[in-house]
Amino acid sequence: MNSPACATVFIVDDDEAVRESLIILLQSEGLAAQAFGSAEAFLAAAPSAAAGCIIADIHMTGMTGLELQQELRRRHIDLPCIIITGQSDVPKAVAALKGGAVDYLEKPYRVDSLLQAVGEAIGRLRQQRRHSVSLDEIAARRGRLSQREQEVMELMIAGHPNKVIATRLGISARTVENHRAKVMDKMQCANLPALIHLSLRLML
Repeated sequence: MNSPACATVFIVDDDEAVRESLIILLQSEGLAAQAFGSAEAFLAAAPSAAAGCIIADIHMTGMTGLELQQELRRRHIDLPCIIITGQSDVPKAVAALKGGAVDYLEKPYRVDSLLQAVGEAIGRLRQQRRHSVSLDEIAARRGRLSQREQEVMELMIAGHPNKVIATRLGISARTVENHRAKVMDKMQCANLPALIHLSLRLML
């Protein structure tokens, strides 16, 4: 298995034997791997900029694998998760996949299935990061807007048409069009949905 550069597989499982076996397996495939005995230990140690993925047991003492997924989203840590479990539980499987898990594997899982899921998770992360924009970059783009352009952008995001924006700001519709064009250019957005997406990220 080809290992993407700088990718680390983070193993989060309260079963020491599982952690050790996964470390051996992943390292034998040329992957960097780190193991943690709890979700809390992982969250305390893992950097938000880490590249790779997480293999987490759904049933752990303390924070569960599903709760770890939720906490990662809350912290805006974009590490794809592979959820593993020793118990068949369809509702939890569905919850994990809806929460963005790459896969949900029941123990004893097939080695090739696990490695395939790891490859998919790391590939997903790399694709996300190629297309993602940092919050600092979004804030910098917004900072390039004039006061009037910021006012126009807020009304655009609220869904108001040019005529309404013009009336509210006391300017002509043509001037609004000019400001809209500058907003889209400075924010580097191809359309309104993209602009709304960037703005929401700043608000979260």
